[in-house]
Amino acid sequence: MQKRMRVALLTSGGDCPGLNAAIRAIGKSLFGNAEGVELFGMCDGFSGLIRSEYIRLRRDDLAGILTEGGTILGTSRQSYVPGKAILDEDGNDAMPAMMRTYEALGLDCLVVMGGNGTQKGALLMQNAGMNVVTLPKTIDNDIYGTDTTFGFQSAANIATQVIDYIHTTASSHRRIFLVELMGRDAGWLTLTAGISSGADVVLIPEIPYDIHAVAAAIEERRRHGRNFSILAVAEGAVSRDDAVLDEETSRRRREQQRHPTVSYHLAELLEEMTGQETRVTIPGHFQRGGPPCPHDRLLATRFGAEAARLIMEGRFGRMVAMQNGQITSVPLTEAASRTKFLSPDDPVIRDARQIGICFGD
Repeated sequence: MQKRMRVALLTSGGDCPGLNAAIRAIGKSLFGNAEGVELFGMCDGFSGLIRSEYIRLRRDDLAGILTEGGTILGTSRQSYVPGKAILDEDGNDAMPAMMRTYEALGLDCLVVMGGNGTQKGALLMQNAGMNVVTLPKTIDNDIYGTDTTFGFQSAANIATQVIDYIHTTASSHRRIFLVELMGRDAGWLTLTAGISSGADVVLIPEIPYDIHAVAAAIEERRRHGRNFSILAVAEGAVSRDDAVLDEETSRRRREQQRHPTVSYHLAELLEEMTGQETRVTIPGHFQRGGPPCPHDRLLATRFGAEAARLIMEGRFGRMVAMQNGQITSVPLTEAASRTKFLSPDDPVIRDARQIGICFGD
């Protein structure tokens, strides 16, 4: 008798465009190419696995979700003891409860979709005895082992469009505009959107800025008749002075900072230094919302199809990845080992400097 294959899907961390496309691709691939598939969706990320809250997914549930943003399964963020434990809402080790759900459902594999923290959590689950396959999703594009993540291009499109629209009001009012973008401690999103939208200054965490260099770039534009300037600022941008601080000192300084974000701090300094009216725009969660762009629909679909292949071949403990234009997979131990940051010598940064973009250094 054909053994039934039981697979559960889980989306964890912040939502982003492409999750539903990936869910659809995994389900359609398994239902279409394997016998006796039972598919479950864990509700609200790791929380559903901890509480044994799930839904059964059937073929009809996958219809019409390719173009939907967010995730039909729900998602949540989880607390961790880095490298040691996933914590429940009471701060206890959640692994025993998660294992009970895994075993009660008789799962053959758990497919986990998420960012850096999620990949690390999935590795803990694999080490605890669960069969795990993961997909890299994040608008930050900072997961090690893959050239790109789904959700990133959709967010870059939105961030670029925001800066595009800022150009008209910035030039009309002869202002400096700072547009603060997501990305945590990695500058991929800000770099991509900043260059694509024609920003004059791009500030990313990997290149600590000197406020005097930024002001000088703005003054240089004015000397050449450019009466406005646009700065694309990563939420994790840091000054040269702050970049050398230890973690504890840096934390205390952030707590004492009277500005809500780095862009407001920079705006105040630049207005004082240049005498030019300055404004801040923060698109925030707009960058994570809405339907996936065609690129992310395709990428998430291909990642989902590869995840299904790994499951059917019994190749667990791996993350689906894109490397050199090819869909492949890497060991989860590798994917969860570090964060993928930009190199200050990245060719894209080199080319941006050549056309006159200032990086504040």
